[in-house]
Amino acid sequence: MMTSLPASRTPPLLRAVAATLLLAGLVSGCSMAPAYQRPAAPVPDTFPATPPAAGAAAPAASAPSTQAPLAAADTAWRTFFPDGRLQQIIATALDNNRDLRIAALRIEEARGAYRIQRADRLPALNASLAGSRSRTPGFANAGGQSQVGERYDAGLAIPAFELDFFGRVKSLSDAALSSYLATEEARQAAHISLVAEVAKAYYTERALAEQQALAERTYEARKRTFELTRQRVEGGASSRLDLRSNEQQMETARAAALSLARQRAQASNALNLLAGQPVQPADGAAPLADSVADTVATLSAGLPSDLLAKRPDIRAAELRLKAANANIGAARAAFFPRITLTTAIGSASREFSGLFDSGNDTWSFTPQLVLPIFDAGRNLANLDVSHARKNIAVADYERTIQQAFREVADALAAKTYLGEQVAAQRAVQDAQAERLRLLQLRFENGVASSLDVLDAQRELFSAEQALVQARLLRTTSAIDLYRALGGGLK
Repeated sequence: MMTSLPASRTPPLLRAVAATLLLAGLVSGCSMAPAYQRPAAPVPDTFPATPPAAGAAAPAASAPSTQAPLAAADTAWRTFFPDGRLQQIIATALDNNRDLRIAALRIEEARGAYRIQRADRLPALNASLAGSRSRTPGFANAGGQSQVGERYDAGLAIPAFELDFFGRVKSLSDAALSSYLATEEARQAAHISLVAEVAKAYYTERALAEQQALAERTYEARKRTFELTRQRVEGGASSRLDLRSNEQQMETARAAALSLARQRAQASNALNLLAGQPVQPADGAAPLADSVADTVATLSAGLPSDLLAKRPDIRAAELRLKAANANIGAARAAFFPRITLTTAIGSASREFSGLFDSGNDTWSFTPQLVLPIFDAGRNLANLDVSHARKNIAVADYERTIQQAFREVADALAAKTYLGEQVAAQRAVQDAQAERLRLLQLRFENGVASSLDVLDAQRELFSAEQALVQARLLRTTSAIDLYRALGGGLK
């Protein structure tokens, strides 16, 4: 309802409205959300110790290092991965990967949602200008004549501003802020995972290229042996059994080369997908470098509690827990009265030219208090839902910590054993190569059969392939440890 007042009484009204808004600002700091307490980490205080492998060489005594061990979170990915081509691919992926782009866009979405929720804590101020014309028929007037009336209004209004005495709006704003920050942490976790996945895909493709080159060289060597054996069969110097055995070995190597070529092409496709655009194929098939495995030896795992600060996925889970905790405060506040304030000041006139003349001032002041009496259990159900969601968030937070603990423990176990495994597999390869050399000498002297030589060739080929696979496993495990400790963000 608009009521006209003399101009001299408008300033006291403005002061009353200002005082009301100031009081609302002072009491809006209240909150009915439970005091937040971080749940205890459901993991041991230390990572499990890995017993020494059977037959492993005892570590040599060395002078204590004066340099503190590096933490993965402090080691930039460009330092951890010195390969220039890999650095280029990771940088391309960080710019073009669609999953990471979606994660960044979700941050923008969460930031907008938080700003919308935060805006409810301050009053909105609207300016309005309106005009109307209406006709009243004659039977509605005492004089029996129809009349045409005009009215013009202009003013400022604060529509339905909630005085947050019980912290409902503040709790919703706090929940939106925590959700926004959790989304930012989730993007950082996606960043780390992308760096690790690109590196693993890159080294997988390189290992397959090395294995393919080994298979192709083996095939060419066996093909030459097969041709020589066929000539010997035609000359009566060898049997058809030797020919078929050599043919079987040759075709086995050919099938392995084709299988590895297919796997390498698929690995290249996976790398292209992660990078977000085609990656220039690498030249040659150089052996896997040991730089990554050497760098991971300098990393310090620290204590499980360090993961709470280093891992963005754990920080994101805790922020989601804080958001759920804040939503309980909003659900509790819904049981209490909700007070809203609508107020407006302006001017009204029957003629537009006199809209702002003295004496045409108007104002309205409409406080409203709504007390829930019966809602068929809606508010209680909302509170139960809020508590259930908080319990879910607690379980999710604890599961995230346990998963992080397991990832680090697995990577530490791999770090302990895979170096010795690579050394053992290299010894197997060397032994098989020497065995083949000796059998070839015995065959040339007529002591060993050609089947013994073929068997040694097959086992040497298997040992060479297994060594490449072991070295790849050591490299990818080193990358897993780097990622599990929170590295790869810089």
